[in-house]
Amino acid sequence: MKQGVLMQYFEWYLPSQPFLFQKIQEDAKHLHDIGITALWLPPAYKGMAGSNDVGYGVYDLYDLGEFDQKGSIPTKYGTREDYLKAIQTLHQYHIQVYGDIVFNHKMGADGYEDVKASEVNQRNRYDVEVQEEWIRVPTLFTFPQRHQKYSDFTWDWTCFDGIDYDAKTKRHATFLFQDKNWDTQVDDENGNYDYLMGADLDFSNPRVVEELERWGKWYWDTTHLDGFRLDAVKHIRASFFCHWLDCMRQYTHQELFTVGEYWHGDVQKLLHYLKQVGGRMSLFDVPLHYHFYEASHSFGEYDMSKIFEGTLVQKACMNAVTFVDNHDTQPQQGLQSWVMDWFKPLAYALILLRKDGYPCVFYGDYYGIAKPVIRGQSEILDKLLYLRKHYAYGQQNDYFYDRHIIGWTREMYGLACVMTNQKGGSLKMYVGTSYCHQIFYDYLGHHQQRVEIDEQGYGVFPVNDGSVSVYIMQKSGD
Repeated sequence: MKQGVLMQYFEWYLPSQPFLFQKIQEDAKHLHDIGITALWLPPAYKGMAGSNDVGYGVYDLYDLGEFDQKGSIPTKYGTREDYLKAIQTLHQYHIQVYGDIVFNHKMGADGYEDVKASEVNQRNRYDVEVQEEWIRVPTLFTFPQRHQKYSDFTWDWTCFDGIDYDAKTKRHATFLFQDKNWDTQVDDENGNYDYLMGADLDFSNPRVVEELERWGKWYWDTTHLDGFRLDAVKHIRASFFCHWLDCMRQYTHQELFTVGEYWHGDVQKLLHYLKQVGGRMSLFDVPLHYHFYEASHSFGEYDMSKIFEGTLVQKACMNAVTFVDNHDTQPQQGLQSWVMDWFKPLAYALILLRKDGYPCVFYGDYYGIAKPVIRGQSEILDKLLYLRKHYAYGQQNDYFYDRHIIGWTREMYGLACVMTNQKGGSLKMYVGTSYCHQIFYDYLGHHQQRVEIDEQGYGVFPVNDGSVSVYIMQKSGD
């Protein structure tokens, strides 16, 4: 029996040397040994900033670190050869690989075009503030250094809905191109949240859809990835991903597990999107992340008994990828909402040791962050991953009655987790009559007291102030 654990294997300020894709080859065995079953790798194609681009300023989807474009041959993470070797090595250790797909926009164009466009209100994209005028825009993508290898498709302004810059007047604003409409089936923030950044792809253009379909097939033929992480899905027409994922699954005859990034704290928005895409993908549980953030910053006032209320893992557990932090929430990023270090072990216990959700461990939480310098918590995460791999199975009994001390047990191999965001105490919990008179101890080492299970299968499990303890059965010799 194997329980999946995904790891996001990068953080925003990761140094470009040594190349990440080379590090993965060295780290693959370790990842397998600690219980990681899948890696989400960063965007592997050339971005507008070349070897300094994290990957989301996507320039050329076909350049996986092969062509001398944007000032370098490799991407920030290595060469095409490094990338493919990393995937092969991970597969040798039975670790799946999910590619980060950025379809919303393109950046770093090779040329400019003159086009008529209207300036729209930033807060209501349907509200035209300046009627059509001629502007000069970076929308011509010819990839001259690739010499049409893999694809001869040229991107011009007709492939996009709009942009945020007029080079003629050096003006920054949101422009909608002549005879274009913002895509529908997107989030309704700002009236219509199709536009996010860069040259915004027009998913109503059949040529665009066909090219992304061709690229998807080429990408899989090249890499043999096991699935995808889809960037910024709330800004992209939902029906496009229905078509694209169906196409990819039919072409590959693979499941291709897919998780979308729909960044919204309202679980109803996520549920509505899942309905729009017919359950073809999972989504990151953003509401749960915000609960962790609030709990860690509440000075002990957060009601822990309600930590799962209004979350995706509560409402649609089969489509929930649970996480604590990621590259967008880390310090100095646009969605900064960093869960404080003291609460990280509690949060990870809540996603790793329970039966629902597909947990994702953040590289920055495990290995640390380069800017500002934050130490990783690999020691505690290794222990929690071990517990998930060997103990977190079977019937789950929840004890979410107190505002501050909560816990649960898993019966198959005997596990009891108890935590508090305030003063320490204890919880009486049922682990099963098969464990009566057995002694349980805190595997995390936070509490030294041993717990004897009574004849009814209950134990009283203590926890320290602002801490988490996970009790398993003491074996002879322990």
